[in-house]
Amino acid sequence: MVTTGKPGKGRRRAGRNGSFIRNPENLEPRAPPSFNRAVPATVIAVANQKGGVGKTTTAVNLAACLAAVGQRVLLFDLDPQGNATSGLGLEKTPGASAYAALLGEESLDGKVKPTAFERLDLIPSELDLCGADVELPRVENHLQRLRLALEPIRQEAGRDLILVDCPPSLGILTLNAFAAADYLLVPLQCEYYALEGISMLTRLLNQLRDGGANPRLELLGVVMTMFDGRTRLSQQVVSEVREHFGERVFETMIPRSTRLAEAPSFGKPIIHYDKYSSGSAAYELLTQELLARLDKVT
Repeated sequence: MVTTGKPGKGRRRAGRNGSFIRNPENLEPRAPPSFNRAVPATVIAVANQKGGVGKTTTAVNLAACLAAVGQRVLLFDLDPQGNATSGLGLEKTPGASAYAALLGEESLDGKVKPTAFERLDLIPSELDLCGADVELPRVENHLQRLRLALEPIRQEAGRDLILVDCPPSLGILTLNAFAAADYLLVPLQCEYYALEGISMLTRLLNQLRDGGANPRLELLGVVMTMFDGRTRLSQQVVSEVREHFGERVFETMIPRSTRLAEAPSFGKPIIHYDKYSSGSAAYELLTQELLARLDKVT
């Protein structure tokens, strides 16, 4: 039996087969944890250069769960595909993305949109962000454009956390997110192909930190996604990742779930689509674990 957090009110237990015992009080708003500060907001880049690993699913559902427990959250959709935008029920509107702000032509603050979910805002994405790969390398401080644009929003008193959903690549947008972030969160699918790129991510993190592009960047953790406790493969991959990354791997694992896959088509995070599902239970647990890590490292 795998447990996360201390026993008591608002905690759950996760079984080896991915099942969960739910406490319905898990997502009751609580007093802000001690890591909270008025300014600046903590920036977490959610990234993996491989697609289909649950990156956007993790960004959207973590943002929603964090907001549900009282955090004031901004989800920044930096992926030109815009899946995080539609996953929160917003339309992909021409001109609504951060593209012009990254080029210094507009204020990023004007791109922030409210969502249907309390304490959760969004900077949406749309296809014009594809142009950033061509335009950003031509401008001065091209790796720092996101950091410069995001700084006024970080300093706002009404913001606790900013989650950046990065593109599934190590292009200019992802590098900008790394240069702007305090922490890197890596969703990793429970399959062997997913293991191949994670060492590249950690090398890149070290290069950005040691080279001065972002000395404060730290790996917050690795989240194992699409876990199926019935298969030996999932268990072997988790064991190998834990052996390599140790305590950096979150105890909570996100199960394969039909309800998780359905929720984006309704424009809702899983806790608002099916709050009693195994996917909802997993992201609630992950939220508690993430907050505990932030409390410890801050």
